[in-house]
Amino acid sequence: MKQIAGGVTAAQGFFAASCAAGIKYQDRTDMAMVYSKVPCVVSGTFTTNVVKAAPVLWDKMISEEKGIAQVVVINAGIANACTGEQGYQYCMETAKAAEETLKVSCDSVLVASTGVIGKQLPIDKIKAGTKVLAGQLSDTTEAGTDAAKAIMTTDTKKKEIAVKLTLSGKEVTIGGMCKGSGMIHPNMCTMLGFITTDADISKELLDKALKEDVQDTYNMVSVDGDTSTNDTVLLLANGLAGNEKIVSADSGDYKAFAEALHFVNEYLAKRIAEDGEGATKLFTAKVVHASSKETAKVLAKSVITSSLTKAAVYGNDANWGRILCALGYSGENFDPYKVDITISDGTDTLMLVENGMATDYSEEFATKILSGGEVTAVADMKDGEASATAWGCDLTYEYVKINADYRS
Repeated sequence: MKQIAGGVTAAQGFFAASCAAGIKYQDRTDMAMVYSKVPCVVSGTFTTNVVKAAPVLWDKMISEEKGIAQVVVINAGIANACTGEQGYQYCMETAKAAEETLKVSCDSVLVASTGVIGKQLPIDKIKAGTKVLAGQLSDTTEAGTDAAKAIMTTDTKKKEIAVKLTLSGKEVTIGGMCKGSGMIHPNMCTMLGFITTDADISKELLDKALKEDVQDTYNMVSVDGDTSTNDTVLLLANGLAGNEKIVSADSGDYKAFAEALHFVNEYLAKRIAEDGEGATKLFTAKVVHASSKETAKVLAKSVITSSLTKAAVYGNDANWGRILCALGYSGENFDPYKVDITISDGTDTLMLVENGMATDYSEEFATKILSGGEVTAVADMKDGEASATAWGCDLTYEYVKINADYRS
């Protein structure tokens, strides 16, 4: 497997487009489309929030009941959440606009929205934008990048990736894009993700690969502790690579595909964490030698969701007591006098805590490590062989400013 340039248009047969529909933003593109020239097997994972946006309900219906999709229409600015029957009807009207223009089945059109909750979509603008997008589809790398930019809300940078691998002697590509910066919390964190591949794989195994991997990637990200109403990750596979169809989870091809998908998902998950609203750095928490995988995951997420720890990371303050405290209130049982805590910036590493007590570390050196763009805290529980990693960001003044006037 190797990483290559590109995103959702990297795989064979996939096209993308973007346009400025004027939904909320008047100075940038705010709609995007992803299209496959042939129908795709589709898998989706969605928010666990009881309050689910209309596009989530629409896409769950298609991915779970139909299992086939060919088009995704995305808008930024308005979430189409808490909009009742009219909001769901607008999903259908958007799909029909794509059906009319692209000559595809209405129930093969997925939709996704992100932005302000509670407002109805300006459906005339959405339908007009959908038809513009259909006429501008391109399979170029630039088209994919422009689509990644169009779906941003408070994001400060586009998020995309592509990889190539070989399956049964054929070159297979996986590409993806996502958006997410605020209202991000484990359990399908507002994030949207769209992954395309030309691999030939069964619906059952596509579901297995995505739904299992989400647990260790997107569900291990938190920016602010708020689980969105709109979280959606869609994976479309059109089979155009011509590899021998993957139908067994025990096959080498399935394992290679799942590994490559994990690479893509982890990359995108980390980009969401580091681009958290107002963030200045990526904060990673690793828990090692825990009693079980689930325990390790709970402990790691407890650290990255701690507001006090996040504030300390922002201030470059090696306040390890906040990390140990976050581990302690996670609900998991452990011996605090066995725990070691180290911090690292990818180059230098410093042990702050050994067996639950402070080491004779240099505060100056600790501040230096914490001052970079990436900080990792490792908690060694000395209680087993399980490990887990979670990703978050620092908590800054800017986060409050962004969310204090988000609707303005």
